[in-house]
Amino acid sequence: MFIADVVSSVRIRCREVGTSDIDGVVNLLTSGFRSRTHDHWVRALQRLSAHPTPQGFPKYGYLLECKDTPVGVILLIFSSILVNGETRIRCNVSSWYVEPGFRSHAAMLASHAGKHKQVTYYNVTPAPHTLPILEAQGYVRYCSGSFVAAPALRVRSERADVKVVAPDIYPGEDLPPSEVELLLAHANYGCISLTCSSARRRYPFVFMPHRKFGLVSFAHLVYCRDLADFVRFAGPLGWFLTRRGYPLVVLDSNGPIPGLIGAYINAYPKYFKGPDQPRPGDLAYSELAMFRVAAESSWRDWRRNSLLADIARKRWVHSK
Repeated sequence: MFIADVVSSVRIRCREVGTSDIDGVVNLLTSGFRSRTHDHWVRALQRLSAHPTPQGFPKYGYLLECKDTPVGVILLIFSSILVNGETRIRCNVSSWYVEPGFRSHAAMLASHAGKHKQVTYYNVTPAPHTLPILEAQGYVRYCSGSFVAAPALRVRSERADVKVVAPDIYPGEDLPPSEVELLLAHANYGCISLTCSSARRRYPFVFMPHRKFGLVSFAHLVYCRDLADFVRFAGPLGWFLTRRGYPLVVLDSNGPIPGLIGAYINAYPKYFKGPDQPRPGDLAYSELAMFRVAAESSWRDWRRNSLLADIARKRWVHSK
């Protein structure tokens, strides 16, 4: 009897991942993603457990189950965000794996994961071979690549006082409670959470540091209110990060960013579907921020694709 015949003869069901499923899900993901360790997935599920998931949405995601054994899983990160002053729900579609003998049932995972029509879904780490599948599911590209900037080289920056976020940070008219919570949560994920103070107002920034490649290290912009804020304070932010060993900052973008010196790389697109298009400069509560080792894995992919060589060959320009 063929494997497909065996699979069709047993009952496959799709349901939410529960706390009692965590060990099985970790083992399944460890076997499916050979480049990531068991400890990585334990950390990822722990962070999902502590994450303030909006009420009524899955805490971890969905799994495929056969004879009480998980054979497929999709991790989902649901978050509440403010869009034009209104609370909306978005979901980062993260790690997805189905054992080979059960991939004919993989569509069940996609169906369950995307059933919340009021939610904006986004995928920030799609594998190249999955792009046609995403587009068939209704996803649209909202970000085509990255801009690698040397912000300390920006001469005409506004002066600002850059500070690392401390546990005693307080909300105010310039920094609402939701952003204070965001800054503290991402500091716990291993990000660099900062405020830039200018004219008695605070502006929040979050960066994910990446390990060195040769003599180069960089930080990825995870959150700011608007990319224009980063350009405005590029000088003081750049010097702050450079003194800590991160002379380069990677920003999601669709082309060169006016006012910054750097190079645009047309790679690593990001996709979404739903009512609220994400904006470049906001990867808060995404797998790139919460599952830090996953972010480092994407850097290994960057190395493998020789994109640093592309940067070296490009002419770094001051975008006007």
